[in-house]
Amino acid sequence: MTEQPPIATAPAAEVPPMPEAPPALPPAADAVPPVQKDRRVLRAVLRWTSAAVVLAAVGASTAYGITRMERTDVPGLATETDGRWAYPEITKPPLPSGRPAPFAADNAASAHYADLRALLLPAPEGAKADKALAGRDGWLATKDFLSVYGSKEDRDDLRQVLTDHGLRHIAARGWTTPDGTHTRIYLLRFGSGQVADVLQQDHLTSYASPNHALRDAAEVNTDEEFPAKALVMNVRHYAYTETKPYGAEQVRQAYLVAGDVVGLVVQSRKGTAAAVPFQQTVILQSQLLD
Repeated sequence: MTEQPPIATAPAAEVPPMPEAPPALPPAADAVPPVQKDRRVLRAVLRWTSAAVVLAAVGASTAYGITRMERTDVPGLATETDGRWAYPEITKPPLPSGRPAPFAADNAASAHYADLRALLLPAPEGAKADKALAGRDGWLATKDFLSVYGSKEDRDDLRQVLTDHGLRHIAARGWTTPDGTHTRIYLLRFGSGQVADVLQQDHLTSYASPNHALRDAAEVNTDEEFPAKALVMNVRHYAYTETKPYGAEQVRQAYLVAGDVVGLVVQSRKGTAAAVPFQQTVILQSQLLD
């Protein structure tokens, strides 16, 4: 702070009396009186601004500090008023001794050497686990993964595509939250990041819609509600949402491509599937893969 100069002292001078202030004039008819901010509106604005900032701040993979998470640092743990879920503490699994991180300079294949099952996002607090996705020893059979797709033609096509691209493992987890939202996450590992890229580009997604329709979600478009800046550095996501008129449930889905892993996140709910927990789930799963 700039130091104020000392106030000079001088002999006191006689100060003439101040003239009497004129009487206050009434306000003009069109003058706008000052308005006190409505605290409820202000809180709502701050809350939603905070949510937008949180989602937009994930441009760097360390935006939420996924390996050292405090409740106020994780999307969804700071507040429950905007629909975000309370996830437990999330930590990346350790790498085998001597193995590089998936996007390290000395990892040309962009391979995830950590246990794929440990890279699955845990269920949020209060959710009921989907035991059907537990698989055998944590590995899901290909046919069980393919059951998420609606038509036999799509299932048969993808079965051959996965075989041709050397699918190694599928790990999956699912849960249902008290509001009825059903979440399913699938992680598919391939031989390298190059193989996963080709699979996504040639067989899984296009700009406007995925190439294969999920069960009960035949008509979907790009999810325009997903924040464009909600990116994790080394993970590409392709988010879609079922368009009206949909059936009893609305389905949201996102494909993730992270090195040698392709992920699929699916959320469905009777009536409408909320956007915020879907975005939160996709972002946190992406961070685990980064």
